[in-house]
Amino acid sequence: MNNVFRIGPHIFAVAVLFFGIQQFIFLAWPAGPIPGPPWLSGGTLWACSLGLILIVCAVGIALKVGAHWAAGALMIVLLLRVMVLYLPGLLTSPHQPGNWTSAFELLAMAGASLVLLSLWSRSSSSGRGWKVPGRVGQIVFAASLVVFGVQHFIYARFVATLVPSWIPAKLFWAYFVGAAFVAVAASILARRITRLATALLAAMFLLWFFILHLPRVVLAAKDGNEWTSAFVALAMGGGALILGRAESDQSAVSTT
Repeated sequence: MNNVFRIGPHIFAVAVLFFGIQQFIFLAWPAGPIPGPPWLSGGTLWACSLGLILIVCAVGIALKVGAHWAAGALMIVLLLRVMVLYLPGLLTSPHQPGNWTSAFELLAMAGASLVLLSLWSRSSSSGRGWKVPGRVGQIVFAASLVVFGVQHFIYARFVATLVPSWIPAKLFWAYFVGAAFVAVAASILARRITRLATALLAAMFLLWFFILHLPRVVLAAKDGNEWTSAFVALAMGGGALILGRAESDQSAVSTT
């Protein structure tokens, strides 16, 4: 299973790379798919800056070139975006589900980035002498799962409409996924069977990417929301594997 966890940063990087490229597609092709939440773009300068940062961070993570710096920069960008663009909405309009979803998608990715930073700073010569609180990243990721799980219960009937037509018992799956989110969050927080829980979570997100999101992208290729949703699922799958890798490494240290 450890080999499976090791592909997590690469899957995560692919998603981040797409988010960066998506900004430039938006600029070069105004009639094309506009990035969907949580990546809705503002002006040209913001889109270029965000796109360039995301691409550089993705390449650094994928190729492990200044990887801990790339993970740290990505985490900071994600947190700043949450604080500037989504935190005010959460405070003033707490009953708007879109703000919660978008904010905690970014927070989950920021948590995964912090865990990566913790993993790689240990093995980096420039990381000697300082410790990165990877556990904080795990807690942030788990908190995001709790939010997603609660939303699946509150908005179960809407979530059921997103289930492909060929899958029966749509409402059951909406509740099941909500319960799965909460269960994995509990596993991460309690540090019990975390490797299994994160592996199953990653499998679920990656399965969604292929059987739920990609068909929707094919049917609505000019809909930026569909593209963004697909790669958010991919990023979450990669993030879950990153957390599993961190737990595997921690277990290996504890047994030596």
